[in-house]
Amino acid sequence: MRPCSRVMVAILLAIAGPVAATTAAASAQGTAQGAKRCVKVTATIHHVGALPEAVAVNPKTNTVYVASFGSSTVSVISGQTNTVTATIPAGASPGGIAVNAKTNTIYVPNGLNDTVSVISGRTNTVTATIPVGADPHAPAVDPTTNTIYVANSHSPGSSTVSVISGRTNTVTATIPLGASLPVQMAANPTTNTVYVTSEFPSNTVSVISGRADTVTATIPLGATSNPYGIAANPKTSTVYVANSGNATVSLISGRTNTVTATIPVGFSPHGIAVDPKTSTAYVANFGSDTPGHTVSVLASC
Repeated sequence: MRPCSRVMVAILLAIAGPVAATTAAASAQGTAQGAKRCVKVTATIHHVGALPEAVAVNPKTNTVYVASFGSSTVSVISGQTNTVTATIPAGASPGGIAVNAKTNTIYVPNGLNDTVSVISGRTNTVTATIPVGADPHAPAVDPTTNTIYVANSHSPGSSTVSVISGRTNTVTATIPLGASLPVQMAANPTTNTVYVTSEFPSNTVSVISGRADTVTATIPLGATSNPYGIAANPKTSTVYVANSGNATVSLISGRTNTVTATIPVGFSPHGIAVDPKTSTAYVANFGSDTPGHTVSVLASC
């Protein structure tokens, strides 16, 4: 995908009305300079949980999962019908979500329990609960190695990444992150690389080698960015970062570790996921409860 010239922003509304649609469409008009603008409401999805924090997609089953911070639940959405088909109780205050499409398993870190809930996509039930570090947020999955990475963001200087075996549901390693305050993570199974967003004061993305379990690069995103959610497209080696501080999404080249575009989205974007088959990214706008909860959709024109 060529992000600077071939990006559109459509708005998918969850728990929204006509006023929200008007406001969301207006905010979408501020796409990157020189980019094509193709804006439209594609669907309205009702009955997701309170304060949707993060979203993940299973492209094999065409299913979308939304972790809701306020209701401590996971909403299961059919990508074919754009309707909620199930609601799964999670731990206290889930702060992210990730899917292993190969095993049809969903991972949800619970910020107030210091655990990760393991959910079966076949039965829509919690099958295991794994203790991790303090204040875990947003796991990343490497389906090739069946490894799950979880950022533990207790405080700068003591932040870590827990490495979990998807086969045994146990923590196998812990990676220190130093002064960074990690929030969410994404893995590129093609390059065996893991990306970690860090909020204020660093406002960066840390790049971790999955082979060496060490930080190999740090990408700055700007003083007002306050990066939160992150997703990686293994087909294009593009990394998407939801910047909650300035209501944008940064597009990063995984080949050069540089920012290639910045796209305006809804207010206070938090969670983000990408479907590699369609190169479509979904952004959960956490602060958009007035006038309505929204999910922004980024796709090529």
